[in-house]
Order: sequence, then structure tokens, then C-alpha cells
Amino acid sequence: MSSILKAQRANAAKVESKSKLKRKADDMDVDDDAPVQAKKRNKQRVLLLSSRGITHRMRHFMSDLEALLPHTKKESKLDSKSQLHLLPELADLNNCNNALYFEARRHEDLYMWATKTPNGPSIKLHVQNVHTMDELKMTGNCLKGSRGILSFDKAFDESEWGKLTKEIFTHIFGVPPLARRAKPFIDHVLTFSIVDNKIWFRNFQIFEKDPQQPNGIPSTSLVEIGPRFVLTPIRIFEGAFGGATVYSNPEFITPTVVRRLIRQSKGDKYGKRKGCATRPCTEKGASSQRRGCVGSVQSIRMSGIAHE
Repeated sequence: MSSILKAQRANAAKVESKSKLKRKADDMDVDDDAPVQAKKRNKQRVLLLSSRGITHRMRHFMSDLEALLPHTKKESKLDSKSQLHLLPELADLNNCNNALYFEARRHEDLYMWATKTPNGPSIKLHVQNVHTMDELKMTGNCLKGSRGILSFDKAFDESEWGKLTKEIFTHIFGVPPLARRAKPFIDHVLTFSIVDNKIWFRNFQIFEKDPQQPNGIPSTSLVEIGPRFVLTPIRIFEGAFGGATVYSNPEFITPTVVRRLIRQSKGDKYGKRKGCATRPCTEKGASSQRRGCVGSVQSIRMSGIAHE
């Protein structure tokens, strides 16, 4: 009896396995006939590099940006500032479709190129008022590698250059959800605001609870983390790191011209001060000369009276 039961169970198992295989084959046939919708993946990678001649402050600023953007790939410094046409090829070799290139001039001026490679467009901006995370010492903090929410001022939608800048910054500063080093958390906000035709950048942490009242009603607040910097748009090009000019800022004045005007104003003040200092001396010399002439006339008169 036991052998008969074992044979029946084995036959039942074989029939069940055959039915499962048949159902799988039918499902595969149905799936082959149905159209497959491929999911769109956000594959944004940013090449981060600088020119030679950057200072320690600029280097720390780039390190802060690298910590904020986990989808960046840092490259060594570019040797020559006149070989910008090599950057799209370098980005292609590193499998990057965006580039952030920082160009240092005179060891004190910093320019930033934000570019879509290899076809463009690209924006050249002047970086001012840089404050790193270590300098600010803010109380805010966020997880390294977490994704951030991008907040743009409504003034970006009021001009053509603002719309283009917003689109490029969205691709560069927006961390993809499937980035290699990104963590599945959103705990900070990157804000871009336009004031006086300049782009002001701030980074805030999202607080879900009040630290002074941990058991109270949860309330969302923002605490600044850093870094801070201000961007002045100079020119927008059609291609990557060059090409036809799409937009040019007529209000931009180079920092070299600004420093020259400051030195010139100081020189004018010094010249005026020296002129005021020398004028009393000349008047004093003229008055003493007049007094000498009067004394000589009086002495001649006295000598004539004595002869008489």
C-alpha cells in the first residue's frame, strides 16, 4: 500500500509541475504580444573640475559642492585655460552629460561654467561672496549623499535667460533618485533667488520637529546649513564652452575694472589732499615776500630822511 501511495503522489507532482510550466509559457506568450513600456530614468552625471591657480577658499567651496551633489565626478585640474574645447571630450570619457568648471583669475576672481555636454548650451557666471560651511558654522545639518529639493524664485520664469538658467541648474543640482552614491532621503532644500539681476544660493535643512519641544506638535521649519554664494550671469553660449552668444549681460562690469576705478578714486582723494596741504604754504610764502618788499621801502625812506 505504501508503494502505491508513493506512486500516486509522484504522478500528482508530475502533473502539477507540467501544468505550472504550461501556465508560465502562456504568460510569456501574452507578455511577448503586449507592448512593453520602458521607464524613463534620470541619468544625470556632473563633471566637476577647476583650473590651476585656485586658492584654499575656492578649493573648500568646491568640496562643499561635491558633498552636496553625490552624482558628481571630480576630475583633476585643467592645465590650460585656453583649452576649454577639451572639456566636452573629457566629460564624455567620464560618462557625464553635465559639467561644472571653475576658472580662477589673478588668484582672487572665480568664474563658473555650467554646461550641458556635448552640445550645450553653457552659462558663464561670476562667483562672489563665497562662504563655505566651515566659515558659517550654522546649526543646520543634513545627511551626506541625500537628495535635495530645488526651489527657484518666480523671477526665473519672467525672462528667457532665467528659464534657460533654471533648466540647466535643474539638470546639474537635481540629484537623480538612482544615482550611485545618493541615499533615498530628502532632508534639505537648495534655493535659487534672483535679486538685482544676481542669483543668490542658499542651502537649508528641513526640520520636522522643534528641537526644544520634541514631544510637541510637529512643525516644519528651515535651518540654514551652507554654503552661500552669489552668481552674476555674464554670457550664455549656444554650444558647450563656446559658440554663438544667446544672452549677454549689459550690466556686468569685470572685477578688474572695478578695482581700477577704486584705485583711481583713492588717487584722486590723495591728490586733492596734497593740493590742499600745499596751498597754505604758497600763500604763506607770498605774504612773507610782500612783507619783505614793504620793509625794504620803509628802510629806503628812513635812509633818505637821515641824509637830509
